[in-house]
Amino acid sequence: QVQLVESGGGLVQAGGSLRLSCAASGRTLNQYVVVGWFRQAPGKEREFVGAISRGGDSTSYTDSVKGRFTISRDTAKNTVALQMNSLKPEDTAVYYCAVNRFGTGVGTASLYETWGQGTQVTVSS
Repeated sequence: QVQLVESGGGLVQAGGSLRLSCAASGRTLNQYVVVGWFRQAPGKEREFVGAISRGGDSTSYTDSVKGRFTISRDTAKNTVALQMNSLKPEDTAVYYCAVNRFGTGVGTASLYETWGQGTQVTVSS
């Protein structure tokens, strides 16, 4: 069973940047077809942010973050990063990484089998 730990969250002003990291232990992330990032704001359902394929050659993003967020992976460090630029107050949420063994339904939270504990991102206006 893989364990995932997110880090890098914090408080930032609108227009600023943050880089989140998802560190895996117990198993290598290469054993999973997709690693995804989701977020959940207070009172809202968990929302897909983006995902990266096992080889790192394919990424997908929800429309609201396209052009601002970038997902990358470091196989040697067994980590996946979420670079967030031009942050907006509506990006405020707890951000989670998760793994999807089969690569189906990358935007569907219920198809991810293991989740980290999340890291808080707060963007002030």
